[in-house]
Amino acid sequence: MHGRPLTGPGLRAFEADHAGTPTTEVAGEPEGYLVAMDGGVRIHFLDWGGPSRVTGESGATPGVLLIHGLAQTAWSWAPVARRLRTVARVAAMDARGHGLSDAPTAGYEPDQLAEDAIAVAEGAGLLALADDAGAPGGAGQRPFVVVGHGYGAAIAAWTANALGERCAGLVLVDGGWTDLPAETGMSPDEWLAAIAEPPEVLRSTAAWLADGEGFDPATWGPDQERAARAEVVETAAGRVKLAIHPHALAGSVGALWAYDPADVLTAVDAEIVALAARDDDAGRHLAGLREMAAARAAGGRSPIRAASFPGLGHNLMRYVPGAVVAAIRAAAGPPPGSPVSPSPHPAADRPASG
Repeated sequence: MHGRPLTGPGLRAFEADHAGTPTTEVAGEPEGYLVAMDGGVRIHFLDWGGPSRVTGESGATPGVLLIHGLAQTAWSWAPVARRLRTVARVAAMDARGHGLSDAPTAGYEPDQLAEDAIAVAEGAGLLALADDAGAPGGAGQRPFVVVGHGYGAAIAAWTANALGERCAGLVLVDGGWTDLPAETGMSPDEWLAAIAEPPEVLRSTAAWLADGEGFDPATWGPDQERAARAEVVETAAGRVKLAIHPHALAGSVGALWAYDPADVLTAVDAEIVALAARDDDAGRHLAGLREMAAARAAGGRSPIRAASFPGLGHNLMRYVPGAVVAAIRAAAGPPPGSPVSPSPHPAADRPASG
């Protein structure tokens, strides 16, 4: 399914036609690494590797950091990473408190979450690519793209701000433009209760997997099953519960409630591409994107390139990975109408394992 381009004040239509994007590399497997933060907190990421060189002439995409949604893990990005790794250096992180990353009781503030992401980028060699871009003889671009889904989109936006000129682009996948307290009128606890999985889905691992497959059997496969299994743990009674610790979930949602998209997105220097899934019944989801685009335009920033997928659910990486890859490659390139320098520069060496 192709996206529906969005236009309006501060918006530029993004044609999410993914013809010509790389096809999936089925056999590829990532390597897992850890980076150590202050206090001994370890952040895990999957290094999907990439081409040995990044050049404008070959159509290669700059380095890419992928950040998952709430209570998910780095494996949610597998359909996208498998395509991107043929043209870009790709890393997907487990956010603090998620997946194989440590779950401390503190550190769920915007600055720390952005610091975690930047540490992963450094460990994966993405910052080396970004720093080399400004060196004599470099490509003259800012080759480091930050991509986030849902909750991860807020972390990606904070990270883009912290990176400044070292960020080539920011991609928001169905999130990152929403002021949740204002949109929902709920407290964090009320919102968590509203989005909780029903008991019948959590009655067993089989039920959990069947529910995931049922959303779209055509896009279900080993990577989707692995991502689904990583999100839960099985209890002694055979039921499943979310793998994320309650304090980490509360801390992460607290960060979402502290996220002010009007403040954050208007400060982002980089180009922004936004992909929206289906709107809510009240039309608030897309309205929020339009409001943030208008606020960004009022601040003199470049338009947000945007498209929506009105028939699809939140996990666009699963349903339209090719379109997500197209958005990332669009964010990685220069703004429309800008000259492109094709000068190559070598990619960084692979990181040492943590």
